[in-house]
Amino acid sequence: MKPDSILARNVSRLQQKRFRCGAFATLLLIAVCFSAVLKPSLNLSALKLQMSVGLGWDVLQVQQKNSSQKVIEREQFDQKIRAEEFKNTSLRGEDSGEQKNASTPTILLARNGSESETNISEVTKNLEPICDVSQPRTDVCEINMDVRVDGNLSSVFVVSSQADMLAGNSSWTIRPYARKEDKQALNHVREWSVKRVSDAQQEILQCTRNHSVPAVLFSTGGYTGNHFHEFTDMVIPLYITSKKYDGEVQFLITDKRSRWIEKYQAILKGLSKYEIIDIDKEDAVHCFPSVAVGLKRHPKDLSIDPSKHSYSITDFRAFLRKTYSLKKANAIRIRGGGRHKKPQLLIISRRSTRCFTNLRQITKMARSLGYKVTAMEADRNMSRIAEVVNSCDVLMGVHGAALTNILFLPENAVLIQILPLGGFEWIATNYFGEPSRDMKIKYLEYKINRNESTLKIDPNKNRIRGWQAFKSTFLNAQNVTLNVKRFRTTLKKALGLLHQIQ
Repeated sequence: MKPDSILARNVSRLQQKRFRCGAFATLLLIAVCFSAVLKPSLNLSALKLQMSVGLGWDVLQVQQKNSSQKVIEREQFDQKIRAEEFKNTSLRGEDSGEQKNASTPTILLARNGSESETNISEVTKNLEPICDVSQPRTDVCEINMDVRVDGNLSSVFVVSSQADMLAGNSSWTIRPYARKEDKQALNHVREWSVKRVSDAQQEILQCTRNHSVPAVLFSTGGYTGNHFHEFTDMVIPLYITSKKYDGEVQFLITDKRSRWIEKYQAILKGLSKYEIIDIDKEDAVHCFPSVAVGLKRHPKDLSIDPSKHSYSITDFRAFLRKTYSLKKANAIRIRGGGRHKKPQLLIISRRSTRCFTNLRQITKMARSLGYKVTAMEADRNMSRIAEVVNSCDVLMGVHGAALTNILFLPENAVLIQILPLGGFEWIATNYFGEPSRDMKIKYLEYKINRNESTLKIDPNKNRIRGWQAFKSTFLNAQNVTLNVKRFRTTLKKALGLLHQIQ
């Protein structure tokens, strides 16, 4: 091969190699320039991707936020709802008599586009209810916080935090009379509502009268006018509820009965230093540091359970002795042999029904046994009744409300309850028999027979059904003619009990 041909071929290979290198360099340069031009756009895409990831994390955080954040949302939601509810209530008042038993509140939270129910009891502890409606004979609300009482609306508003409002019941309706099982009595008792309102709503209930002492709100409706019910349903429960305040308490009376207030004025002044407020007629909103709505009581009549309250029926009787300046704390003790002071016998007489038709004969026979006898019909003069009853050692009378005055007897005195025909055993025992023993009073019963009653029907042959029929037949249509010879034995037993006094 010629040298020129070989040289030409070598030169051609070298050019091709240079061409390839140049082309590669050119492509690399173009790639670098292209990358430089597109860099802002790439950074923006990366930012968008990062923001998208961050947003997803935030959404996850919102979906999985802690319990306190849920409570805040619930508070904001609940405040709006309750504010509207309160406006409506203020306009129309509480007109529902149904007991409201709210369950644990719940709230709906969005999660991944769906709604799910979350029980806030996990984050809000249940508070003790301010109203106790579990007792068999009375409902009582004891409120130890900011309280607003509006007589026009028959409502008691309890200013509470939102957290408190979320826990348990927020409203109650009660009739503040301590015989809730008796519908007939409650027909004469006004219904009151007790309702929580939030801190944010308290400006709506501006106080127009501020008080620095607690208050007790109760009714003088019910069976006012019946001496027994006045004590067992009102006076004794009022003592249980208010005595702890030592006079520093304001009484708010609903269903005011002026005669009841006049009759028990001394007792009311002994329990409160302040003038009674007829709350039904008040236009003002009264504000108190605490309020009791309704009165506490023992399920038994004329009784106080010292294990549940700070006082006993003995303490109440001591309070009565102090209130009416009664001197006699103990009945006379009869000693054997020799001369002794005569025991005092008080005969509770009646003018219309269940009265003694032979009172003179009874009195004569009692005096022959050594009694000093007084006969008295109970009236509304409490000071006089208290003084006369307290001076006696033995009290006797036919079953009726007047026997409630055993509350004024001295300790170790004797009660003789005379039972008319008609099956009075259960009533007699529960109304006066058992309570008298709790009062440290000796108790005797005398059941009259058919010949001692003026009843025209035979109760063994004529069955009476219902309280009203029982009342009209056996309480209102019979008088008593005691067999003085038969009854003499009972009066002698009473003397024997006075001999036993230590």
